Amino acid sequence: MKPTLLILAAGMGSRYGGDKQVDGFGPNGETILEYSIYDALKAGFGKVVFIVREEILEMAKELFLPKLEGKTEVEFVVQTLGSLVPDSYKNPERVKPFGTAHALLCAKEVINEPFAVINADDFYGREAFEALAGFLSREVKKDLHCMVGYAIQDVLSSHGTVSRGVCMADSSGHLTGMKERTSIGRRNGDIVHEAGDEKVEIPENTPVSMNCWGFHPSVFQETQQMWEEFLKRQGMDLKSEFYIPSVANELIESGKAKVKILKGGKVWFGVTYAEDKATVIGALKELHSAGKYPEKLW
Repeated sequence: MKPTLLILAAGMGSRYGGDKQVDGFGPNGETILEYSIYDALKAGFGKVVFIVREEILEMAKELFLPKLEGKTEVEFVVQTLGSLVPDSYKNPERVKPFGTAHALLCAKEVINEPFAVINADDFYGREAFEALAGFLSREVKKDLHCMVGYAIQDVLSSHGTVSRGVCMADSSGHLTGMKERTSIGRRNGDIVHEAGDEKVEIPENTPVSMNCWGFHPSVFQETQQMWEEFLKRQGMDLKSEFYIPSVANELIESGKAKVKILKGGKVWFGVTYAEDKATVIGALKELHSAGKYPEKLW
């Protein structure tokens, strides 16, 4: 069974200032996620699932369905503030989405096979999808998932701080834990996380998560249980978020599963700030010029 690609495209893009999931960056106005889809299909993925907000659902369908028709199976799933949230935990004042693990859980009814999870606004490189396809086709099990690791020095923005899941690994290359750092940037040449009174220097080759994961479908059941516990603890907190790294950490700490760190993280770029757009446009233009992608993707 071919693996599925789950694309998280429901984020608000507050620092970017718009819906970067559907913004054009390629020579023909291609979105960043179209390159991920193109690379994933080349690597052997068989279905694409989009997680979107209600406000961009029709726009996303008009943009992507004509391009993907006849090439792969496509599903759209809407993530709302109330998705999978019992009435007792619904806060009418909440405006912030519940996060990436909540988005993942919203797709549980349309995915029954091994699957990868990516952000819509990150360019991951073909090697990442080849590594994911190989793992999801041959290695994945109920107690063995994966993530593609990227060196922290390769995934920063020159226009401001970024949020990254900083990883720890054992000698066999399995994830042992992850710390979500929400304010990482360069300070006097060093890579530093600063938040309040906390200041942590991060070595340049430290692997980080760019939300490029591979899962056995059993993860939905485990995530559902964690989601219910999350709601009990933080459901009424207006700014609380339920992250995929939290799910991975819980699986590892409880001994229920291991997460293998794949070495497919060779090239990455993305848009956190509006100023990042010119850099991404230039990078994609170079890839087309070098023959890495055809003149037109579709």
